[in-house]
Amino acid sequence: MVHSNIIKYKKTNRFFWSRRPLLPLTIIISLLFFFANNSHGIENNRSTVLLLGQSCALSGPAKNLGLEMRAGLQAAVANINDTGGVKGRDILLRSMDDGYEPDRAIKNTLELIQDDQVFLLIGGVGTPTSEAIVPIIEQYKIPFFAPFSGAELLRNPFHRYVINVRASYYQEMEALTAYLTDKLGMERIACFYQNDSYGFAGLKGIKLALQKRDMQLVSQGSYERNTVAVMGGLQEIYKKDPEAVILVGTYAACAEFIKLSKAKKQGSRIFGNISFVGTESLKNALGNYGDNVIVSQVVPFPWDNRIPLIREYREAMHRYQRDFPISFITLEGYIAGKLFAAIGNAVTGELTREKFIQTMQQTGRFDLGGVIFQFGENDHQGMDSIYLTTIHPIVQKVTNK
Repeated sequence: MVHSNIIKYKKTNRFFWSRRPLLPLTIIISLLFFFANNSHGIENNRSTVLLLGQSCALSGPAKNLGLEMRAGLQAAVANINDTGGVKGRDILLRSMDDGYEPDRAIKNTLELIQDDQVFLLIGGVGTPTSEAIVPIIEQYKIPFFAPFSGAELLRNPFHRYVINVRASYYQEMEALTAYLTDKLGMERIACFYQNDSYGFAGLKGIKLALQKRDMQLVSQGSYERNTVAVMGGLQEIYKKDPEAVILVGTYAACAEFIKLSKAKKQGSRIFGNISFVGTESLKNALGNYGDNVIVSQVVPFPWDNRIPLIREYREAMHRYQRDFPISFITLEGYIAGKLFAAIGNAVTGELTREKFIQTMQQTGRFDLGGVIFQFGENDHQGMDSIYLTTIHPIVQKVTNK
């Protein structure tokens, strides 16, 4: 378990010719009648179901992030459907694998929008994949709800059809920097990052946080997405012997970096990760190398049963998704599904995409059971709190705006 203290809180029909004897006319008429009625039934079914689309990594080195995000969403969807759905309509979630690659995310998104005609996109995983589809969602005017990314490019400039639930990477970097410098008095901080828009977002965030304190990185190094080729970046980092290393990557690469550092480099140092790393996956990959590893979080502690939302989430995971862990990511997925339902049920009259966004903005405040989300006309980020956790020993937990 990760520990923490809390200070605050359409498919085309195809017909094939055959050499079999021709069917009697009466049977052909009956079949035509059946298909006509069945087609009408499909149209009626679409009017009673809300189809949501998700493109995320379900394979590859980052698959745990997508699998957990999907599991949390599925638990929320099942719980919502069992308690009346959204305005009397059941939710269906279609998840597609993009392997954490932008070109596959684009293909999936176009299929979900054009062929499946989803109501909105939800729970996309990753910055490079999210960045790739923003022009598409703006073209089709379809909400992109609760992406699993804290990148500034999803927040600034403001995008009407992007709705963020979590705090930003800049906010996570500020919390990590405050802990390392203001509390621990560290001065020599380095950054190891993924060589793409995700890594660049985190890199800029730590630089800004240090700049506020008249400081700068002592060194930096990178690796390529969907690899664990970290040695080159590691060598760059340790040219300057940092006291702490901030990592902006996925669990496999970050775990490899940390284990190699502890095995090959002398001295004790802190390794700080931002939430996208996937805390449970990182912990499992590190094994006995988890000491002095900090992870910033953007959702409350998933084992804190004092919070009604957490109790509901844990019960839903046990009932519907017991093969997946209680974790920060499954909790974030659950929150995304539950918040979607709360906004949808608050819409007056017919539920449309534009009414969904308008209702979110005008209602503003949503309480999901002890966890508050606040939106506005030009504010599409629901939460701002940051929580610091460690893999093994308990450390201070930091908030918020």
